[in-house]
Amino acid sequence: MLEIIKPHRAKIFAALTFTMALLFPHISLIQSSGLNDAQLKTIAILLLAAVLWVSEWVPLFIVSFIILALEIIWLLPAIHQLDISATESLFFSPFFSNIILLFMGGFVLSSIMQKAALDARFAFWILKITKGEPKITLMGIIAGCIFLSMWLSNTATTAMMLTMILPLIKQLRFDSPFRVGLILAIPLSCNLGGIGTPIGTPPNAIAMSYLNAKGIDVSFLEWIILTLPFLLITAIVLWYAILKVYPPGNDVLKMSDSKMEPFKTRQWLTLFIFVATAIGWLVGGQFGLATGTIALFPIIAAFWLGLLDQTDFRALPWDVLFMVAGGIALGVAIDITDLGQVILNLLPAYENFLFLVILLVVTGAFLGTVMSNTATAGLLIPIVVSLALPTNQLLVLVLAITLNCSTAMILPISTPPNAIAFGSGVIGVKDIARMGLLMNILGIVLAISIGPIYWFMVL
Repeated sequence: MLEIIKPHRAKIFAALTFTMALLFPHISLIQSSGLNDAQLKTIAILLLAAVLWVSEWVPLFIVSFIILALEIIWLLPAIHQLDISATESLFFSPFFSNIILLFMGGFVLSSIMQKAALDARFAFWILKITKGEPKITLMGIIAGCIFLSMWLSNTATTAMMLTMILPLIKQLRFDSPFRVGLILAIPLSCNLGGIGTPIGTPPNAIAMSYLNAKGIDVSFLEWIILTLPFLLITAIVLWYAILKVYPPGNDVLKMSDSKMEPFKTRQWLTLFIFVATAIGWLVGGQFGLATGTIALFPIIAAFWLGLLDQTDFRALPWDVLFMVAGGIALGVAIDITDLGQVILNLLPAYENFLFLVILLVVTGAFLGTVMSNTATAGLLIPIVVSLALPTNQLLVLVLAITLNCSTAMILPISTPPNAIAFGSGVIGVKDIARMGLLMNILGIVLAISIGPIYWFMVL
C-alpha cells in the first residue's frame, strides 16, 4: 500500500511546489524587492527547478519541459514588457543545440562500441597486461575505467567493468580487503573519467554550452588540456588511497588465458568511426567545424552502415539530453533578464574572487552529493555565467564548479556508477563514503588552489 501512496504523495508535493512558484511573484513582500516582473518569474522558475531536481518528485527530464513551458507561456510576455526583443525560439533552441548534438554523438559512439564489444576487448587487454600483480592490476583497472569513461557512458563502463572484475575477485580470500578495493575503484574512477572530455559527463556539456553562449569558445582539445592535470592528480590519489585502506597483502590474481576472437567487419567499422570522430573533435576547430557538426558523422555512419537500428535509436538516453537542454534554457532566462547581476550583488564580498570560487565550489560539492551532478551543474552554471566578471575569471569559475560536480560521490545515490557498484553487494555505504569523501575534499582543494593557478597560466 505504501508503494502506491508514495508516488501519489510525491505528485501532490510537486503540484503544491508548482502552485507556490506561480504565486511567488505576486507576494507583496517579494514585489517590494525592487525586481521587475520578469526577474521575479525567473527566480520562481529557478526555485521550482531546484526543488524538483533535489526532491525527484517528478522525473528529472520532465523538469526541463516544465522550465520550457513556463518560459514560453509565463515568462516571455513579462520579457516583452521590458521592450526586450525575444521570441519562443530563444528557449526552444537549447533543445537541439550544438552541445546536444555533441552529446548525442557521444551516446551513439558508446552504443556502437558496446554492440561491437570493443569496450570489453579494451578491458580484457588491460587485465591481461597487468599479469595479476595486485598494485598494477588496480592501476590498470583505474586507468581503463578513466579512459573508457572519457568517451563512453560512465554508467555503462561501470556495468561492463564490474562484469569483468567480479569473477576475478573470487580468487581472493573472502576476508581480503583488496576485494572491496578492486570493486570500489571501478565506480570512483568512472566518475573521475567523465572529467576528461566534453562528452564525458553532462555537466561538461552544460558548461561548454554556456561558455559558448558568452562568446568563450573552448575546443575539444582545449578542454582536455584544461582538465588533464585535475584528472591525473585525482586518479593517482585514488590509486594510492585504495592500496593503503584496502591493501592486497600477499594476494595474487590469476588472469584468464582465453584469447579474444579476431576483429570482424563490425569491429573494424566501429573502430574507424570512433577514431575518425575523436580526431575530428580534436582538430575540427582548426577547420571551422563545430563539435556538434562533427558529431553528425558517427550518428549518420552508425545507422547508415547498420551498426545500429531504430531500436538502438529509441534506446539512447534521451532523458539526459533533455535534462541538459532544460538547464541551458534556464540559463537563457537568467541571462536575458539580467538576474545574474542581481544575484552577484547579493553575494557577500563578491569583489574577492577567491572567496567567490570557494563559496560556489563548496555549494556545488554539497548539492552534487544529494542530487545528480547534471542537476547541480544545470542549477549553478547558469547563475555563474550571468555574472559580470572578466572572461578568464568566468571560465575558471565554470571549470571549478563543473569538475567539482564529478568528484561529488560520497553516497551510493550520488552517481549512477556508485549505485551500480553498491548493488554488487561487495562494497558497503561506509566504503563508498570513505573514499568518496576523500575524492570530494580533494576536488574542492584542487578547484580552489591548483586549478585556478593552472587555468590562469594556460588561458
